Amino acid sequence: MVKQKTIQQEITLTGVGLHTGKEVTMTFKPAPINNGYTFVRVDLEGAPIIEADASYVVNTQRGTNLEKLGVKIQTSEHVLAAMVGCDIDNVIIELNESEPPIMDGSSKYFVEAIEQVGVLEQDAERIYYTVKEVISYTDEQTGSEIIIMPADEYQVTAMVDFGTKVLGTQNATLKHLSDFKTEIANARTFSFLHELETLLDHGLIKGGDLNNAIVYVDKEISEKTMENLKKAFGKDHIAVKPNGILDNLNLHFPNEAARHKLLDVVGDLALVGTWIKGKVIANKPGHFVNTQFAKKLQKAIKTEQRNQVPVYDLHKEPLMDITKIMAMLPHRPPFLLVDRILEMTPSSVVGLKNVTMNEDYFVGHFPGAPVMPGVLIIEAMAQTGGILILSSVPDPENYLTYFIKIDNVRFKHKVLPGDTLIFKCDLLSPIRRGICHMQANAYANNRLVCEAELMAQIVKNSDKPA
Repeated sequence: MVKQKTIQQEITLTGVGLHTGKEVTMTFKPAPINNGYTFVRVDLEGAPIIEADASYVVNTQRGTNLEKLGVKIQTSEHVLAAMVGCDIDNVIIELNESEPPIMDGSSKYFVEAIEQVGVLEQDAERIYYTVKEVISYTDEQTGSEIIIMPADEYQVTAMVDFGTKVLGTQNATLKHLSDFKTEIANARTFSFLHELETLLDHGLIKGGDLNNAIVYVDKEISEKTMENLKKAFGKDHIAVKPNGILDNLNLHFPNEAARHKLLDVVGDLALVGTWIKGKVIANKPGHFVNTQFAKKLQKAIKTEQRNQVPVYDLHKEPLMDITKIMAMLPHRPPFLLVDRILEMTPSSVVGLKNVTMNEDYFVGHFPGAPVMPGVLIIEAMAQTGGILILSSVPDPENYLTYFIKIDNVRFKHKVLPGDTLIFKCDLLSPIRRGICHMQANAYANNRLVCEAELMAQIVKNSDKPA
């Protein structure tokens, strides 16, 4: 079992935002279990929180930009890549501007900061999503494609080809996440000269210099462009190296561009919010295709988790048999639709019903083709949830449970005589004032047959004699 991890103590970095050009202070802070990665804008009233979640991606023109309720985080990918690469589950990232500092255009300084304070193992298990089949996303306009396939651990391969001679075709592979720090973290961001000219003309790269971005010269540099570059970067002299990049830095790797694209993939896929066991292959990746794939993968994971059938030992002695159930629930046959309670915690309950041909409703629903009515499956789930809510009071026999609301009901498969129904109800919020809001799922034949959000209230039974 792998435990969740956070950092030992907080640490602060300062720098300049690449696109805003503003001085920014960023502080990494330890976070509780299941927090994930959260950004906090301490410069805004109320210090609003923006979770690192693919659903908050609003644009990817100059990095992966998040927005929640009007609050923005720009170019989040390098910081998030560092968290994944350092095997961190939970961290709070405080910023006094919208954009993390660009530093040298890589994840190197973020990784070094984490290593400086150290990692703390937490008392909670890390949850993984294990890829079972190929999932892919293709951007038809650019030809970019990302796929993920089954593998024993998280692996990433990036292949880049921008159709330019100066860069050519490059590949990079991360076989083990533990290699991120030495093989990927210091790969810097890059740009082509024609892109840089456009950004400079529109005032969109105010914090850049030749130490935080590799510039590939893919066109002839005019005297005017050269003067603009000198002015923008505060240099008296700028030249083009024989390998086709502007001077003042040396490549860390011959395929540094591919390694940085791989870094971006790791950072963008952190927005899925779940650790992955699978191999990612990204062909011509970019922030748009990365985040679209993250959204698709996130949706697939949520669907699988919702449909995942829990496994219980049906031969084990139940927590509550039918006699104990009737001592708590007011329902009686033929409207008592729960036979056993298998498990219960303060926030969840698992029940069971054996569906037999002796049920009264099969006489008319339907003659010759017996099917359990969907409304009765909902009722059975509600009775199971009723056990949970009645367990919150000391004298459950003096209370009745009433439905308030039913939402998002879906019937996925028929329930027939001979089936064994398993009901699992989980609280969506704490029980308050006798009101219970829960997610209820029903399973039979190793698949999800029904799901619904249920809300009910328990009230004192005034008709019962004192």
